[in-house]
Amino acid sequence: MPAPLKLATVGTGYFSQFHYEAWARIEAVDLVGICTLDEAVGRNIAARFDVERVHRDLDEMLDETRPDLLDIISPPPTHRTFIEAAVVRGIPVICQKPFTRDLKEAEAVAAMAESAGVTIAVHENFRFQPWYEHLKTLLEDGEAGTVRRMGFHLRPGDGQGPEAYLDRQPYFQKMERFLIHETAIHFIDVFRFLMGEVTSVYADLTRCNPYIAGEDSGLVTFRFENGAAGLFDGNRLLDHPAENRRLTMGEMLIEGDGGTLRLDGDGYVFRRAHGDNAEYPVPYDWTDRGFAGDSVYRLQCHVVEHLLGGSELVNGAADYLANLRVEAAIYRSNEEGRRIDL
Repeated sequence: MPAPLKLATVGTGYFSQFHYEAWARIEAVDLVGICTLDEAVGRNIAARFDVERVHRDLDEMLDETRPDLLDIISPPPTHRTFIEAAVVRGIPVICQKPFTRDLKEAEAVAAMAESAGVTIAVHENFRFQPWYEHLKTLLEDGEAGTVRRMGFHLRPGDGQGPEAYLDRQPYFQKMERFLIHETAIHFIDVFRFLMGEVTSVYADLTRCNPYIAGEDSGLVTFRFENGAAGLFDGNRLLDHPAENRRLTMGEMLIEGDGGTLRLDGDGYVFRRAHGDNAEYPVPYDWTDRGFAGDSVYRLQCHVVEHLLGGSELVNGAADYLANLRVEAAIYRSNEEGRRIDL
């Protein structure tokens, strides 16, 4: 059995709880370093993982601990600097999304890592959510026939009023590009995972909450390489019926000439055959643990398996650039008021 990967982390904000909880369950990883500006939170995490000290300086931590993997869980403006610190030392990286501040920066980072032969995995966990893996299997099995339309209605209901997002990720309020750059990027990746590459987009974006800087509502239509059409209908102020509205954050409908597949807010998947009025559940196994069907754990296991065993990496930086090119086209479409071809 190979020795455990030595893991270092930077960041202890809201979402980091899901990273640390998942790392604690992966036996092939040993947390050896934590870097954070919040020493109180850092000490609590260090005590849990039996880490001797908490660092405030990333370079110092990397040189002292010499990790095999760096998990970047900090806000987007820090990502490029932290990635570069790891790459020059030959240390593989998992980087939270938004990957970088824009496409140009992402292309530079990906090129630098490729030139150095260093792996960068983007922490894009939505495609690892079990309901999307289940839908992918159903599509491959022909349960919808030839798909003509797919859509996702984003309705988390967490974006109303002056207190929106302050309890979890307050920097959301100051992001000048928000709905697409921070949230819909997840679904761009899911759409590509389920349907293949995007060939064109048309977008109409707007801001509903006057207390935030960026857009929080919008309609985006997609055309896929296989000829199918897609719709992302996102509004962070509106909600949808679910026990936990952040589990799926909305509802998906996939329509084909052989039937329809539907994902609801509680993670249930349903199928209706073409010409039939009855809809039936399509059961599958998943665990309501961690974040969104344990997708953080599933992603982290995927990266560890790649680093230890050489399995294919599906969320590498070079591939992720395709998502960011779609994102850039969406903003350009909104600015110019026309469909943009990729």
